[in-house]
Parts: sequence; C-alpha cells; structure tokens
Amino acid sequence: MLVNGASGGVGTFAVQIAKAYGAEVTGVCRTEKVDAVRSIGADEVIDYTEVNYANTGERYDLILDAGAHQSMLATRRALAPGGRYVLVGGALGPMLGTLALGPLLSRLGNERVAVLMAEPNRADLEAVGDLLESGDVVPVIDRRYPLEEVPDAVAYLESGGATGKVVITVG
Repeated sequence: MLVNGASGGVGTFAVQIAKAYGAEVTGVCRTEKVDAVRSIGADEVIDYTEVNYANTGERYDLILDAGAHQSMLATRRALAPGGRYVLVGGALGPMLGTLALGPLLSRLGNERVAVLMAEPNRADLEAVGDLLESGDVVPVIDRRYPLEEVPDAVAYLESGGATGKVVITVG
C-alpha cells in the first residue's frame, strides 16, 4: 500500500491502521517529515521533493491519496494490475479530475478509481476505537490552538506545515 500525504492528519492514521492490519506501507511526504512518517510505522518513505512515486516503476495494490498533488492519470501508473486508487483529499484540480474520469477509467482498465466519501458507522468507529485503545494507532498531534485562534490554526494547516492533526481546544 502507498499512502500519499502520509504525514498529514488523514495520512498518519492511514499508515498506522494499515500497519495494524498487516500491510506493507510506503509513505509519501516531504523531506522534513520523513522521520515522522518512519516513526509511525511506514516500511518505506518516499520524499516527494526528490522522487515522484508514479515514476519509480514500483506498483502498489492500493494507493490512498490524501495529498492529490498530481493527476490521477499519473498516479495510476503506480497501480498494480487490479489495484485500487482511493482519493480522500487534496487539491481541487486532481479531485475534480478523479470525480470526472475515475468511473470511466475503472470501466476501461482492471484498476479501480474512487473518491472516498466517509459514511461513519458504529462498526468502523468501534474498530478504530479498539486500535486506539490497544495503542496500535496513536494520534499524531502537531499543535493545539485555543478556540479564539482558529484563523491561525487554519492558516497553519493551509501552509502544509502540520504533521498529523491540529487540535482546537475549547474552555
């Protein structure tokens, strides 16, 4: 499995959950976050400022894309035959491209392309709760902001500097 955006709020959970279920995980992030992604369990880490994972020749059964910094067509080159590409967030252009072309590409090839629309349910939440309780998944919290500093928190998130979650404290 490859997690693009492995150092972000979604990616840090994705890496740990995949590892908890026994997957071999490659995380993609920028230079200053490589050690953080290794520390949460990634087997391999690709620094996207040095290497474009879509051009390495490696193929993955599952690509979870929380970054969407390149087109789905480029990312699709890194899918193994029968693999799945799931977009969970990122830049607007690649997201729109995936929404528009994903169903067509899924019909034409043997890969599957999808945009994840979360539908929380009790069983999934209990499974994540069990992983948190066991310590197999530990939330990565970058910074905490008081409620009155929400604009600063949003600006920090938009800067791309956060590793893991940014928390807003109330009270």
